[in-house]
This record gives sequence, structure tokens and C-alpha cells, in this order.
Amino acid sequence: MTDTADGNAELTISAPHRELLDQVLDKWSLQVLNELCECPCRFNDLRRAIPAVTQKSLTATLRKLERNGIIERIVLSTRPVAVEYRITPLGKTLRDPVDVLLAWATRHMDEIDTARDRFDAL
Repeated sequence: MTDTADGNAELTISAPHRELLDQVLDKWSLQVLNELCECPCRFNDLRRAIPAVTQKSLTATLRKLERNGIIERIVLSTRPVAVEYRITPLGKTLRDPVDVLLAWATRHMDEIDTARDRFDAL
């Protein structure tokens, strides 16, 4: 972070930032986080809640989120053994920034659609 001439801080978008944002803000991650913010879920519960996701994509998404400390995988001592996914305290801190981004997108969707139509017409 550096200071600009007007005294405001300027963020540097580095490769680690881009990698993290790509991993936690993709379409499946956002849907998984939305489900896990409500309550812990087993894998098949997530598959039912997000029917468009494939098993392979859901597995990869859960691994990315777990690797980044956003969710945790808990092995339950049941018979048969089951696994549950929960959002971590770090993951909960994503809720407000994601809500801000979604509100921005909702507020500007008409302008965005107009821009897309204009671009696609070229």
C-alpha cells in the first residue's frame, strides 16, 4: 500500500491478491459460501442446494476454500463416517464485502446490461 499525492492509500493488486480473489469470488465459491453462512453442510447437502454444480467442481471449490482458510472440513464420528463443511471465522468476514459487491452489481445492472448490449452490437 502506498500513499498518493492526495494522501489516500493506494492498494497494489499483486499476484497473490488476484489468485485469492479468483478463488473465493468465483460463481461456485459464492454459492457455497452463501449456503455455509446459513449452517454447516455435508457434501451432498451442498450438491442438492446448488444443483448446477458438478461433483468435480464442488470438490475443487471446497478444496480451494479450505486451502485459503475460508471453510473447514470436519470429520464427524458417525457410522458411517461423514464429513461436514463449515465456514470459519475468517470466512465470515467475507460476508460484508461480498454483500457490498452484490449491492453494487444490483444497483448498476441496468447500466452494465446497456454497456454489454452496446459492445455486443459492434
